Amino acid sequence: MTQSTSAETTKISTYLMLIVLMVIALSIVALILAVSTFAVNQTLATSLLIIGFIAMTIAAYTLFQSRKRAVSMKIVAPQVMTTIECRKCGFKSVREFQRGDFVFKDLEKCQKCDDKMMITAIYKEIKEKEKTYNV
Repeated sequence: MTQSTSAETTKISTYLMLIVLMVIALSIVALILAVSTFAVNQTLATSLLIIGFIAMTIAAYTLFQSRKRAVSMKIVAPQVMTTIECRKCGFKSVREFQRGDFVFKDLEKCQKCDDKMMITAIYKEIKEKEKTYNV
């Protein structure tokens, strides 16, 4: 099994990133237009400045929140375990699942009685989520 890296869990959606970059580009255009029209029409320039700064702020906030949410949404794959049991003495062993494991598969000899061991169960471990209490 492979564990996910931190780069995979903090990845931001491509579409969201594209929208944020477009909003930033449009806000830069609005700011440039505001500076160029300031001498001609000051009310239009003020409006464009306000629109540019608001758009830039919203884009930065959206980018920050989406990154924060991506970090908090870590996906942890459950651990799959295999139970191995001796037919003769009943000795049990639990190990991590390996490719090719299946129930009733004969394996190596028992550590205690030298009889063949067999896979009796394959299951995934479910860990209960930690409860958090808001005070």
